[in-house]
Amino acid sequence: MAAEDCSLYYQRWEQNPMTKPKIGKVTVNISVGRSGDPLESAMKILEQLTGQKPTVRRAKKTIKDFGIRRGEPIACLVTLRGEKALGFLQKALTAVGNKVKVSSLDEHGNFSFGIREHIELPGVKYDPHLGIVGMDICVTLEKPGYRVKRRKKAASKVGGRQKLTRDEAICFLREMGIELVGG
Repeated sequence: MAAEDCSLYYQRWEQNPMTKPKIGKVTVNISVGRSGDPLESAMKILEQLTGQKPTVRRAKKTIKDFGIRRGEPIACLVTLRGEKALGFLQKALTAVGNKVKVSSLDEHGNFSFGIREHIELPGVKYDPHLGIVGMDICVTLEKPGYRVKRRKKAASKVGGRQKLTRDEAICFLREMGIELVGG
C-alpha cells in the first residue's frame, strides 16, 4: 500500500476518533517443548520481562518422536493490555529493529513476530541460571468499541465498518514509526 493511500485513512481518523485503530492486546508466548526446569526458567524470565505471572499451556496431543505427552505443560504465556502492552511492544520492536514483515499481518490487521533470544530486549541482562529463551509476540489491533463483541454482559454483533482491515493496520503501523518490509 502506498503512503499517499494512507492519507485518506489519516483524514478519516481525524474526523472520527472511533475509527482509529489501537493496540488491543499483546500476547507473549514462550514454548519450551517440555516440562520441568526449562519451563520454570522460562516462566521466571517471562515474569521478569512483563511484570505479570504467566499461565501454563499444556500439550494438546501426544507426540512420541518429541517425547511429549498429552496434558504435559510445555509452554507459558502472558497477555498484556493498556500501558504495559505498549511499553513491552516498544521494547520488543526495538529488539527487531522496528521492522515487521508485511506477510506477518493477517486480514484483520493483527501481526506477529519472534525474538530468538530474550537478551536482545533492551535492558535485559544474561542470567546463567535461567539460560536464554526465544519468544513469539502477537499483537492484536482493534478499533474502539470492538469490545462490545467480546464483553460478558450484553455482548452483541459488531458491524463490518468497525472491523479493522489489513490496509488500515498498515497505515497505523506506519504512523507508529514501524517499518514494513517484504512487499
